[in-house]
Amino acid sequence: MKRLIIAASIENDVHVAGVYKFLRLAESEGFDIQFLGPATPIDKLVEIIRLRKPDIVGISYRLTPDSLKSILDVLKSRIKEYNLNGIRWIFGGTEPNCIVAKESGIFEEVFDGTSGDEFTISYLKGQKVLADEVEYGQDIVDRIERNYPYPIIRHHFGLPSYDDTLEGVKRIAEEKVLDVISIAPDQNTQEHFFDKKYNKALDGAGGVPIRTEEEFKKLYDESRRGNYPLLRCYSGTNDVFKMAKILKDTINNAWAAIPLCWYNVLDGRGPRQVEESIRENQKLMKWHADRNIPVEVNEAHHWGLRDAHDAIYVAASYLAAYNAKKMGVKNYIAQFMFNVPPTTSPKMDLAKMLASIELVESLQDDNFRVFRQARAGLASMPQDLFEAKGQLASSAYLSMAIKPHIYHVVGFCEAHHAATPDDIIESVKIVKAVIKNTLSGMFDFTQDLDVLKRKEELVNDAMVIINAIKELNTLCSDPLSDPHTLSLAIKLGILDAPHLKGNKSASGSLQTKVINGACYAFDYENNRVIEEEERVFNIIQNYQKMIIVA
Repeated sequence: MKRLIIAASIENDVHVAGVYKFLRLAESEGFDIQFLGPATPIDKLVEIIRLRKPDIVGISYRLTPDSLKSILDVLKSRIKEYNLNGIRWIFGGTEPNCIVAKESGIFEEVFDGTSGDEFTISYLKGQKVLADEVEYGQDIVDRIERNYPYPIIRHHFGLPSYDDTLEGVKRIAEEKVLDVISIAPDQNTQEHFFDKKYNKALDGAGGVPIRTEEEFKKLYDESRRGNYPLLRCYSGTNDVFKMAKILKDTINNAWAAIPLCWYNVLDGRGPRQVEESIRENQKLMKWHADRNIPVEVNEAHHWGLRDAHDAIYVAASYLAAYNAKKMGVKNYIAQFMFNVPPTTSPKMDLAKMLASIELVESLQDDNFRVFRQARAGLASMPQDLFEAKGQLASSAYLSMAIKPHIYHVVGFCEAHHAATPDDIIESVKIVKAVIKNTLSGMFDFTQDLDVLKRKEELVNDAMVIINAIKELNTLCSDPLSDPHTLSLAIKLGILDAPHLKGNKSASGSLQTKVINGACYAFDYENNRVIEEEERVFNIIQNYQKMIIVA
């Protein structure tokens, strides 16, 4: 038998849009509903309740709080008179009226509209949101499953002052806007937390200076309030296993973000050689897999941010997931960074992501589950803060086409200044409004013919790259996870990027150009696009000649 919800705007309030929307959500969750309409007198409401015996009664009032107090006094007396205490009462209205409703002691839940539809749906599903960490989901997979199709919301946060960051974590948690706070440590923390060889002049550069385990723990403790957001943090660039253990023990790291080929001499974030770092990064993936901690391999966008062309982005997406699976990761978070490079068109951007998704999710099985994480590219954010808000919303709208499980909000202010708690709260609310609109029904951009055509091209080109890496080492049982083979692919230029020019550990010979919104390998001397089969064939052929000569 279906549960029954009765709802109405009461007494002299004729506003019914919120009530009606709530009932539509309730109906979609399997409830029988009865809408009593606007300006329903308390006595009429009570009469219908006694007749129909609903499970839940929802009332709304959006006029003056002083009037509501008198109305609720009458309701309270009627509840007592007719023994209606077994009814579950809920209230919706403006924030000032919600304060009055809470003070009345009548209602088990109050909705002021600030927490979004996902809060309402969680309530209707019986997941009553209390000041209890368990009720919000204790890990990222749990939170995703409770909220999907609403994506979990993530934002990174780290100010140059530790005390300001600590206070900011508390404020953000209390606002209940984020599911995941990604602590952004400064580079000194990532590189020198254990050897203590800090460059004091660079304290706070790029994030928050964290110097002790206790400081990590305090950040976690301050987050145990509000909606109890999960915490996570970037991996270290030195002593990576020690850092992984500290993050697990202090902030209960929600998932690990580990590169495959980076955080070394390629990007200048550490002294490790490429092959050495790949081997160590793989072991770090396995370390987390053995402890059932989800892993994100933030690989593809490292190539994209250095202006590698789209085919390399797609191939790198696959290689990242492939290696995570090989290391035993069961829950894999695939990050899809839109707007990289910033001149990419929305159509071609989406095609690139769909190609990446097709290859990455081809690896799924009973022991390997992929969760999609979407975000805007930082370089796409204008310095003008009003234009940046528009870009934030625009990117989020396009990103929702891939139905992400996690949306990584990039603060609109990031091109101008590091995000403060106020900036984060505003950015998240902008994105939540976009998400809410898209989930009410949006055009399916993934079926656009131009998008589909480009997606197929990229799948094919990415497989050219992947197969070429396999051919580099036919004696190896699994070249795609072999550190020597992968580092050789970078050295030869099968995996390459224009920004790597002059790097002794890479080829750095690739040139690229954005044409009609898509990024291609480009021959500037002859003013033409280089097809991927041609580009890779030439690299392999030259390598074979080198071997013969040697």
